[in-house]
Amino acid sequence: MPEMISLAVPSAAAYPSAIDAYVVQPTGELKGALIVIHEIWGLVPHIKDVAGRYAAEGYLVVAPDILSAVGIEAEVGLELFGIMTDPDENVRVEGQPRIREAFSKHRDPSYAAWAVPALQRVVDYLQAQPGVEGRIGVLGYCFGGTYSYALVAADPRVRAAAPYYGTAPQADDIAKISAPVHAFIGQDDPPVMDALPGVRENMAASGVDFEATVYPESGHAFFNNTGPRYNAVDAADAWRKTLEFLDAHLR
Repeated sequence: MPEMISLAVPSAAAYPSAIDAYVVQPTGELKGALIVIHEIWGLVPHIKDVAGRYAAEGYLVVAPDILSAVGIEAEVGLELFGIMTDPDENVRVEGQPRIREAFSKHRDPSYAAWAVPALQRVVDYLQAQPGVEGRIGVLGYCFGGTYSYALVAADPRVRAAAPYYGTAPQADDIAKISAPVHAFIGQDDPPVMDALPGVRENMAASGVDFEATVYPESGHAFFNNTGPRYNAVDAADAWRKTLEFLDAHLR
């Protein structure tokens, strides 16, 4: 059965010394362990569902909540998601100040300085679990894709990373990546696509085993089946490719 646990993390000014995390035990043979990092909406039911899907494939999954630290609890995230995706343009426009205020806190450099070590404590937890034997991967969506890149750059214990439509780090941090990376991107996602040539160049220069699957018919958040940008065909293909990637590098 899934459970919520609390993990002690390095404390810092304005940030907590513990985070909650959603843990799902694997079904059948243990293939490895997986950290699933949520979107900007926080640890909402969709992410818990994704965690359960990977557990059903044989992975011990931990989905940490690293946005409650800046006030984006699941309830708040769902409210913001509802505003952002409301079909009524007036609702979206009127909600912009609320959204900007909520999202401003995680952009402070001090947040990343706290969040990456917090994610490394999740790696510590998984390292200690029976049968994992160092077979740890990370994947995430949007915000979580960005922090998937950040974690694999910061922690060589992570053996594989599958960021979905995230922002890759700068060249100096890319040079620290020792694990294979498979990115998933919707072509109608200008910030990520504009950065992709430079990311490819920096990955190649650093000798990183990097692959990017780009879906011409999709945009940002194409994997999120609770949102308006969901593309069922591309999501299914990305799911299959992610499982193959994880199986190749973790099992």
